[in-house]
Amino acid sequence: MAENQLKNEAFNTENAEDIKNPTNNSIIYSTKEFEDKYTYEGDDLGFVYSKECTTFRVWAPTAEEVYLNLYKSGNPWEDDLCRKIQMTKDVKGTFIVKVPGDIVGTYYTFTAVIDGLSVEACDPYARTTGVNGQRAMVIDLESTNPEGWERDVNPHAEEKMNDAIIYELHIRDFSSNEAGGIDNPGKYIAFAQTGTHTAGGNATGIDYIRELGVTHVHLLPFYDFGSVDENSSSSERFNWGYDPVNYNVPEGSYATDPYDGQVRVKEAKQMVKAFHDNGLSVIMDVVYNHVYDGKDFCINKLVPGYFSRINADGTYSNGSGCGNDTASERSMVRKYIVDSVCYWADEYHIDGFRFDLVGLLDVDTINEIVSKVHKKHPDVIFYGEGWDMDTDVTKDGVVMAIQQSSVKTPGFAYFNDNMRDGLKGSVFITEETGWVSGSPKMEKKMIKSFMAKEDWSKEPSQIIQYTSCHDNNTLYDRIAVARTDADREKLIKMNNLAATFYMTAEGVPFMQAGEEILRTKVREDGSFESNSFNSGDKINCIRWENLDKEEYQQNLKYYKELIAFRKKHGLLRLSSSEEVAKRITAVKNLDKNVIAFVMDNSDKKVEGETAEAIFLAFNPNEKETTVKLPEGNWELCISGSEDTLNDLCDENKKQIVSGKVKIPPISSVILT
Repeated sequence: MAENQLKNEAFNTENAEDIKNPTNNSIIYSTKEFEDKYTYEGDDLGFVYSKECTTFRVWAPTAEEVYLNLYKSGNPWEDDLCRKIQMTKDVKGTFIVKVPGDIVGTYYTFTAVIDGLSVEACDPYARTTGVNGQRAMVIDLESTNPEGWERDVNPHAEEKMNDAIIYELHIRDFSSNEAGGIDNPGKYIAFAQTGTHTAGGNATGIDYIRELGVTHVHLLPFYDFGSVDENSSSSERFNWGYDPVNYNVPEGSYATDPYDGQVRVKEAKQMVKAFHDNGLSVIMDVVYNHVYDGKDFCINKLVPGYFSRINADGTYSNGSGCGNDTASERSMVRKYIVDSVCYWADEYHIDGFRFDLVGLLDVDTINEIVSKVHKKHPDVIFYGEGWDMDTDVTKDGVVMAIQQSSVKTPGFAYFNDNMRDGLKGSVFITEETGWVSGSPKMEKKMIKSFMAKEDWSKEPSQIIQYTSCHDNNTLYDRIAVARTDADREKLIKMNNLAATFYMTAEGVPFMQAGEEILRTKVREDGSFESNSFNSGDKINCIRWENLDKEEYQQNLKYYKELIAFRKKHGLLRLSSSEEVAKRITAVKNLDKNVIAFVMDNSDKKVEGETAEAIFLAFNPNEKETTVKLPEGNWELCISGSEDTLNDLCDENKKQIVSGKVKIPPISSVILT
């Protein structure tokens, strides 16, 4: 669209310049005039399919003309264009065309003509694509539903956010190791296989996760991402996937056939249903804060520079560190993100969303997402990385969704880096120790974190308590890096003390898959890999063979006890800061570094709690400590000491304690 046309037809502005220049567009796009004229609120962007006809609608307000291209295949190298149809200009900057007949399975793209230049792009609202996501495909979504899909529900729909125990997992990591005995390694449908086991007969696969006892499985990104070539036959096509290409399309490298757009949709749904059938809710890791390639992203091709924040000098804002930042404050970007999240919740029955670098998105967008999704799915949970990022927003008065804005996003939780770094040491200074690995004078800080009383939020429903995730070192590796003087036994005790602390803390516990079996990522030279985003299966896989070793079985057993105890006791899952303040007291006059709490349910009003009180004590010191108990007899429920772990599983060997309790070095006790 030329300058004069933009001035006269779009709105009146003396500063509007050539629409080919994304720098100048960036100013125009964020004006009230542009948004008033071009904000489309309909729910039919992309295509609406029926056997009689398919209607296509695309938003391209800066285009002079738009064409629909129909292809025989989804292979971008094939010269198999069937038809090129001019679309009709319609309301609010959209173009529309209706194609008669049943064209299911047909691949398509859009071509926008802007200032006489033609650019071809995939449909931003594509539901599926051919290989590597360059051509969208018309699909009958109902035909992709697994048997019983209409009865498929979130198995934890009636529970509170604080009842969740989240297990973070990469799809390839789960099944790529042959020792797991899982068919279709690295694929969606690997999750649908039950009855798998190690050579020693220990459960692997989805049976293993079910038996562990977690409630929610957080899957690293499985929308269509750009860092893996779906056309490659290599088994080492590994990436975490934080590089979006098509937001509403399942990633093809996890499908058994990336060339047929229907297969990835079917198999992603089969995966979700398999989780639900095994009592596990599904959380999807989403990355709306940036795209794989700002210039080449479909919306930015159809509407130059609209989706991204672009600086005055023409460079992309790069708070994400990935080359570009999403302009969520613009109306049609916000609509796109909201529509996308709603689509995954509706079409794929996703039970929760983890937002990567959510601090680059604005609070209005986040609140609209939560509100819209909860209208149909009130049980869906939301959380993300609320780090304060440096990004160049395109409007005045925009508030970003960072930890400090938590009060402005009441339905959204944030990762607690105070808990993470407090337990094991800063992720940025790997030689630094944390509370469990020997740092002194941290009692006050760790007490606040345990009680979900951070400076940025005091609401346990908004605090994700964790000490390991896919980023940085695994928990065991991070402790080992800082404590090169410690032997294996001490490192394991530190690992488990950290787990006990965050797993019994107020808030929502979150763990990296494999932490319970001392997951490690070791390079060939013996050093630890701290950023394994593309390191391949050998470093990243879950090492199922370790389950046949007693050391790992013991550790797994301990984690199972922790998880079972948390699920059994409502005092660990309080929903409000008022309840926490009323019922939890930190014990005073303990040895240095030792922390203990009394949890009170003497009025018997805590939902899901049968005990009148819980006593927890944590000793990170390398010598035994003794802690005075409140009056009465106490039953030992959990102990970090290996000597007592087996006894705890035997009803006939329950230990009753009164007066005082001894806590071994680098250990903990929990009593009721």
